Amino acid sequence: MDAFQTNQKILIALDKLIQVVAKLRSPQGGCPWDLAQTQKSLIPYIIEEAYEAVDAIESGNQEAIADELGDLLLQVVLQAQVAQDNGDFDLEKVAQNITEKLIRRHPHVFADVQVNSTAEVHENWEKIKEQEKPESALLSQKLTNYHRSLPPLMASEKISKKAAKAGFEWENVEGVWDKFDEELAEFQEAIEEEDMNHAQEELGDLLFTIVNIARWYKLDVSRALQGTNKRFIKRLQLMEKYADKSLSEYPINELEALWQKAKKQLNS
Repeated sequence: MDAFQTNQKILIALDKLIQVVAKLRSPQGGCPWDLAQTQKSLIPYIIEEAYEAVDAIESGNQEAIADELGDLLLQVVLQAQVAQDNGDFDLEKVAQNITEKLIRRHPHVFADVQVNSTAEVHENWEKIKEQEKPESALLSQKLTNYHRSLPPLMASEKISKKAAKAGFEWENVEGVWDKFDEELAEFQEAIEEEDMNHAQEELGDLLFTIVNIARWYKLDVSRALQGTNKRFIKRLQLMEKYADKSLSEYPINELEALWQKAKKQLNS
């Protein structure tokens, strides 16, 4: 099958999806749930499907990846359909916008700009992005956009990187570790004083410092935490397999023994 035939099959499949979503949103015989949705009411589903797609990609299961990407694609088509029903924009506008953006931000591919590294590609991308949105050129505005639009941990990673690039940076990694010790001590002090409002603030400072440590070592905090969550669940599953009663019925010392057994099994 040549490229033209493949593209035709893709377009036919996409058109079918668009028709199905339009039918679901139709006042004549559509689905009550789909008709009741707004752009804002669909936000949780976009986030959920994005995380499920990431989980599938991490697993390497290609069938699961295709399935989850389909769920994510549905959210894009559904958002566009809601906007079209409201007379705002449609899926054609969405596709046009991203196509034009990709061409504009890749002058080394679609124009005569020369680049010698991925770092130069990224630098050009950021410059073009700032030219597109000059009102967002202020550092504080950029950081505010991250804070408003991203989950807290991801926003912290973006804020940390952007602030460091602007000069808000330690001279060396030892400075970051000193900051970690400082924030940990302040958090512990707030806990000891039983000032939970202050402790909440200090916990945030401590977590933000950990994000900075990860940045210095080029580590992905979100993926690290996701890996820890998965390992915890796997160990718990093994504990339940080894147990002859509910885990809640075990004393803490026996739970610890089961935990270590599960940990050893997974590490072997």
